[in-house]
Parts: sequence; C-alpha cells; structure tokens
Amino acid sequence: MDVEILSRLQFAGTIMFHYLFPPLSIGLGLQLFLCELAFYRTRNPAWEAAARFWTRVFAVNFAMGVATGIVMEFEFGTNWAAYSRFVGDVFGSALAAEGIFAFFLESGFLAVLVFGWDRVGPKMHLFSTLMVFLGSAFSAVWIVVANSWQQTPAGYHIVWHDVQGEQMPRAEVTDFWAMVFNPSSVDRLTHTLIGALVLGAFFVASVCSFYLLRGRHDAVARRCLSIALPTALLFTILAGATGHDSAQKLVETQPAKLAAIEAHFETTDQPTGLYLFGWPDAANKKVHFGVQIPRLLSLMVYNDPTRPVPGMDRIPEDARPPIWLPFQTFHLMVGMGTLMIVVAGMACWSWYRGTYGERRWLLWAVVVMPLAAMTANQAGWITAEVGRQPWIVYPSVQNGVEMMGMRTADGLSESVTAEQVLSSIILFGIIYSLLFAVWIFVLNQKIQHGPDSPEELTEYKRRHKDESMSESIGHGGTAYGGSLMDKET
Repeated sequence: MDVEILSRLQFAGTIMFHYLFPPLSIGLGLQLFLCELAFYRTRNPAWEAAARFWTRVFAVNFAMGVATGIVMEFEFGTNWAAYSRFVGDVFGSALAAEGIFAFFLESGFLAVLVFGWDRVGPKMHLFSTLMVFLGSAFSAVWIVVANSWQQTPAGYHIVWHDVQGEQMPRAEVTDFWAMVFNPSSVDRLTHTLIGALVLGAFFVASVCSFYLLRGRHDAVARRCLSIALPTALLFTILAGATGHDSAQKLVETQPAKLAAIEAHFETTDQPTGLYLFGWPDAANKKVHFGVQIPRLLSLMVYNDPTRPVPGMDRIPEDARPPIWLPFQTFHLMVGMGTLMIVVAGMACWSWYRGTYGERRWLLWAVVVMPLAAMTANQAGWITAEVGRQPWIVYPSVQNGVEMMGMRTADGLSESVTAEQVLSSIILFGIIYSLLFAVWIFVLNQKIQHGPDSPEELTEYKRRHKDESMSESIGHGGTAYGGSLMDKET
C-alpha cells in the first residue's frame, strides 16, 4: 500500500481517537462550573454532590485526552518531516502558546479542582473550576488557529533554506496576529468550541436522563437537567449558525471544498440548489438518488437565491479534492445537528411542561444524543480535512503576491517505508483499543456509582473534619512545626 495513504490513515486514526476527549472535556468543564456556581450561590448539598460527581468524570476524560494527544506530536516528526520543516516556524509559535498558557493553566488548577474540595475555600475552588474550563477552551484556540492557518494561510512569507545541499522552502511568520486571525480561524474556532459545548451539555443530560429512567439520584439529576437541557438547545442552534458562517467563507477561501461538499460539478448561469442527500458519482459528474432543494445553496452562500455558485469545473483537475467522502460526512454532520436541535427542543418543552420524566421514549432519545454529538464532531473534522486535499497547506495570496502552498504528497518523510507505517498502525490500533476499553470501564463505574447523596456527603465531610482535627491535635495543633511535646522537651 502507498506510504502516503498509510501515513494519512495513521494520522487520521490517532487524531480522530484523540478528538473524542478534548470536546467532552471542554463541554463538561462548563457544565461542572455551572453546577458549582449554583452550589456556591445556594449552598444546596445536591448541587455540591453534582459538582463533585462531574469532577470525577472530568478527571477521567482529561487524563485520556492528555495521553492520546502526545502521540500526534511525534507523528509530525516521524511521518511528516518535510511538512514539519515547512510549517515549523508557524506551528512552533501557536503550539508554544498553547503549552505555556493554556496547558499549564488547566493542569495547574486541575489539582485544586480534583483534590481541593475539602482543602480550599468555596470561592477558591469555584475559581479553580473556572480556570480549568477556560484553560481547556484556550488549548483549543491555539490548535484550531494552527489548523486554520493550513486552510487559509496569512501573516507569513516563504524563505528558502539549504538542507543537505538542497534548497527547501520554509514558511516564516511575518505578522503573528495576522497568522492568528487568518481568514477562517474565528469562524472555525467558534464552531469547534460550540460543538464541544453541545457534547458536554448532552453528555450531562444523557447521564441524568439515565438516572431518571432507573429511578436513582433524582434530586441531583433534575438539578443538572435544569442546566443541561436549555444549554444543549442553545448551543445546537448556535452550532448551526456558526457552521453557516463558516460555509459562507468557503466560496471565497476554499471554493473547491464548497463544490465537493455539495457535489456541485458544473457551473451554470442558473441559481444553485442544495442536496439533502445523495450518492455523488464524480466520474459521470452526477448525483444518484439525490434530493435537491432549488436555489437553497445560492441563498445560503450569497444570501441571494438568484446568484449561481461556482462548480468544480472552475478548479484545475490536479487541485480537486475527493467528492464522495466530504459530501457524505458534511451531510451526516448537518443531519446529526438537525436531530439534536429537534431532540433538545422537545426535551426543553417537555421539561417546561413538567412531563419530562414521564416520557420514557424522550429520556432514551436524550440518553443516546452524545453519540450524535460525537458523530457530528468527527464528521465535521473529516469534511474539513479531506475537503482541502490535495493541499496540506493551501496556497494563498499575500499583499497581492501569490504564495506557494504544500501538497500532501510533498510533506512526507523520505526515509519512512510503507511497512513501518503499517506496523505502527497495527500497534496503535491495539493500544488505543485497550485505552478505549479502560476509558469505557472506568467511566461506566463512575456513572453506575453516581453522585453521593446529600446525606452521604454530609457524613463524609463530618468524618473528614474529625480526622483533620485529630491529625492537627496529633501534631501539636501548632502552625510552626513540631508538637507541643517536642516544645516541652
């Protein structure tokens, strides 16, 4: 098998597995903060039990995100050496900022969040929870900025370097903020973060709906649902709005991707329709079994139902992306998003009417919604990455000058063989399968155990206070080291 295909499959597999965890950490972080904020304001022990429970779940997921994210850094050097040389100056700036500011922020306060419940004051613990959430979101900022720069590069120039007697191009940053706020970064970042918040809201709603179905932890579940359901509806609507903004930018920045995700083969002088579903046939330039809404693509892209949208025929043949996969994953993402809006809307209406706990079919629908959110996140990533092929870094125009990009085939490491990549794919598959099994096992244990009851929490805090007092007396009750017996001696 071709080394390029294998290297792309390896990176796709590792990043898709990793991408299960950061969105959940970000979304769960907000839900955790809102639960703890409610406890801080009301001092209701049910809110405290909820916050402590979601802290335990968050810690498990955060650990998985860190463990699976390390691998990709090494993949850049082993499989994509030419690409690393080309983008090293750009990625170095963004990833250094992510490591110094975001990761240290969230990992530093994570210790207080997890272990500080009975060791720091409520205000400090609430602040730590907020910092962990913001740190998680801030990590996403720099990762998405780096990825967006590949799609719509800005703020750089090309410098040629001598590498073992051969001239090699290298993108070097000339304007850091132009690189950060490249043409697609803000839209892509807001869409990505909101997608993470959707997942977190539905995850909390799913677990709490499961508790209602089983008749367990009713007080905690209902309080968490009062936050999770309305935020799920809000964020799913916002995800659709931000996705629409991103799609409108494609006609200017990546027209080939737009043509691919809508299987728009030929440019005409007529308004362009939008396919709800279908089976694209690139060889014959047609869509089988397709259902199309006339003029809708023109309306969505230009806010004008009469203006035609450029098709794939405007793109040089050697710069055209695959069509079938981006088309299907894009429509899968939109379908999952629509489903989540419908379910969240029905759940919120039922909650408002006071009948949510009585509709078992609706409870089960909410229970499975995290799978829809994860599917939408993964499908969106596939659409973005496959839709930009054959470019790993898009060519761009800087100050009226056309700047070179980099094709995916040119970013490979010359010394890596197909056998080496295939063996690493098999090894990663085994390790990641074990990690996934461990994650599911531990997560299931946490969920099956559930939050402590307010009574159990009160008893635990009383015992902890008694043990702390005993330990303080055993050490002489002083704050200066040594015991009273030592001082008398």
